Amino acid sequence: MNQFWFRLSVGVVILASVFGLALMIPTAVPVRAQDASTPTVAVSSQGAYITNTYTTEPFVNVRAGPSSVYYGSPIGQIAVGAKAAALAITAGHDWIEISFPSGPNGVGWVYAPFVTLTGSPPIIEPPPTFTPFAVATIDPALVATLIPKPTQTRLPTFTPPAPLSIPTFSDAQAPDSTNFPYGLVIIGLGLIGVLGLVVSVVSRK
Repeated sequence: MNQFWFRLSVGVVILASVFGLALMIPTAVPVRAQDASTPTVAVSSQGAYITNTYTTEPFVNVRAGPSSVYYGSPIGQIAVGAKAAALAITAGHDWIEISFPSGPNGVGWVYAPFVTLTGSPPIIEPPPTFTPFAVATIDPALVATLIPKPTQTRLPTFTPPAPLSIPTFSDAQAPDSTNFPYGLVIIGLGLIGVLGLVVSVVSRK
């Protein structure tokens, strides 16, 4: 029984040793290097070159002309740290013409604030503004059919109202201003009635 446990322990130790040696052997891991979109060029004929030092993005765009509006789609990129020969620079020092083999005529343009310029390339006027091959137009007849025209309705003719008639009132007739003693007549009639009442009472007795 003791020999069994001894052999088992030796076997476990041997397996653990082999597993540890296998972990210590270095394994070759393939590493992919980032390919720059343009080959690195040290200097141009004027001794000037640019270096992509814009670390905010992994690359800067290369355009066919000195504008991101008229030349919207990039024709390539330059990776961080890559260099390219600087051929010229615009008068405003905002765009740099570089050697770019895959661009039109083997050149491209990069935005100057995104790169570091070494040397003094010649100053040139930027090329003419890019003109689109086709300009979208709208058929006026089609627009007229799509936009409904409002129906013109003539408003009724305004009829002025009749002039306002303001009635006039005359002064009321003044009461009779004669000095007839209506009060005395009323008092006299009252006295006659009282006297008749007294006579009636006396005659009953």
